[in-house]
Amino acid sequence: MPLVSIIIVNWNTRDLLRNCLKSIEQQTDWPHEVIVIDNCSADQSAEMAGIEFPQVQVVANTGNRGFAAANNQGIAISKGQYVLLLNPDTIILDHAIDKMAAWLAEHKDVGCVGCQVLEDANTIQQTCFADPTPLNQIIIEAGGLKLARHLKFLGRPWYCEWDRRSTKDVDVVSGMFMLMPRKAIDEAGELDEAFFVYAEEADLCRRIRALGWRCVFVPIAQILHLDGGSKSTAQIRSRMHVQMHKSHMIYAGKHHGRPAHILLRCSYVMSSLARLAVGRVCGVFAPSPENMARNRLSLAALRFHLCGEEPKS
Repeated sequence: MPLVSIIIVNWNTRDLLRNCLKSIEQQTDWPHEVIVIDNCSADQSAEMAGIEFPQVQVVANTGNRGFAAANNQGIAISKGQYVLLLNPDTIILDHAIDKMAAWLAEHKDVGCVGCQVLEDANTIQQTCFADPTPLNQIIIEAGGLKLARHLKFLGRPWYCEWDRRSTKDVDVVSGMFMLMPRKAIDEAGELDEAFFVYAEEADLCRRIRALGWRCVFVPIAQILHLDGGSKSTAQIRSRMHVQMHKSHMIYAGKHHGRPAHILLRCSYVMSSLARLAVGRVCGVFAPSPENMARNRLSLAALRFHLCGEEPKS
């Protein structure tokens, strides 16, 4: 019987998935099982995992069910006392899963725990964050985090004053590494499949905390996040940008009511209009791929919020 069930949701990240599975195999001694839920990848990810890692249980979906629904598939068939939701673009370092599982076993009041995440050997990623309330999302959308060094309260959505080198109770444990006792999941319920991607971990952590469990960041173990660096705007797909808006509006409506949902939509429309106006002016005097990408994202957001049109790519 495995003590830890490791669930990885994959979509077209075959080579990253291979490296992740190798690191689990080499760096995990606790009895464990690995379950890969593949969301209809076109890059032979499922086939690779099944052939190269025969001990891994692979579920190949016939369509992309989204992050929350796919994780629920894995949770439903898992058998471990602890459940780890892990991104495929991560590398387990120095027995991180063993260390975190041992820590969680000693802290019975913790319902979800995350570890330290590295972008490279010298950079700690800013994982874990405050509850994404409408106010926090408006601060983020308005670019408040860029001013956080001058106005500290603007950094609260991401705990900007905290360097991720100390243990801290947090509102939300980042979804790339979420280790939970089975009992916490049984009590809080599965991930809400209304969230295709984004905000599903915030929703689950909120429900876990509402039951009296703690959500905690513990820097006693590290993983490497290969996609952890800041992506350029030009690389962000319109579909993902719009989906982020959509998920946070669902979250606002679910936990703060219809007025909060409307308020957040209005803030997204206003910020998209402002960015588009600035982008058009900059495009005349200083055209660049980054500026063109910002315009593309702003237009996609406006089409969604004003016309209900979701981008396909």
